[in-house]
Amino acid sequence: MKKFKTARESRLSITELMLPSHSNFGGKIHGGHILSLMDQIAFACASKHSQKYCVTASVNRVDFRSPVEVGELLTLKASINYTGKTSMVVGVRVESQDITSGKKRHCNSSYFTMVAKDENGNSTPVPGLLVKDEEGIRRFTRSKFRKEAAFKRDTKFDENNFAANTYIKLLTSENIKIELT
Repeated sequence: MKKFKTARESRLSITELMLPSHSNFGGKIHGGHILSLMDQIAFACASKHSQKYCVTASVNRVDFRSPVEVGELLTLKASINYTGKTSMVVGVRVESQDITSGKKRHCNSSYFTMVAKDENGNSTPVPGLLVKDEEGIRRFTRSKFRKEAAFKRDTKFDENNFAANTYIKLLTSENIKIELT
C-alpha cells in the first residue's frame, strides 16, 4: 500500500435514475434515499483510498438545497478531502439533472468522516493525502478546522462540564420555558 495517495486516485462518481419507488409522500425523492446513496459513495471512496473496509463515524451537516424530482438523474461525486491517522473526510457533492432540458442543479454537499478497519474490526492506519494544488490545501485545511470546531463544540457542551446557569440568560429570547426544580 502506498504511504500517500492523491485525491484523484480515490475519486468516484455514480449516476442513478430517480424512480417513483424513491419518492416520498410529497412526490419528491426521499431525503433518506439520497443520504443512503451519499453514504454508499463515501464508503466506496474511503475504501478505495485506504484499501480497507470503512465505517461511517460521522456526517457533517446535510442541507437539502433543492428537491429532486422523479425521472431526474442524480449524480454523486466523492473525493478524499482530509486524512488523519485512521480516518478520512470524504466530500460528497450531489447534483440532479433534468434529462429533457439538460439543466443541472446542485442539490447538496456533505462531509463524511470514515474510519478504516482491519479484519478484527480495529481502526487501522490509512495512507496520507498527497496534495498537488491550492484547492487540495484549501479542502484539507477546511476539513481540519471543521474537525477541530466539532471537537470544541462537543466538549464545551459535554454533560460533565456544562453549567446551565451560564446559558439561561442567552435563552430568554428563544421559544423555551424553563422551570428548574
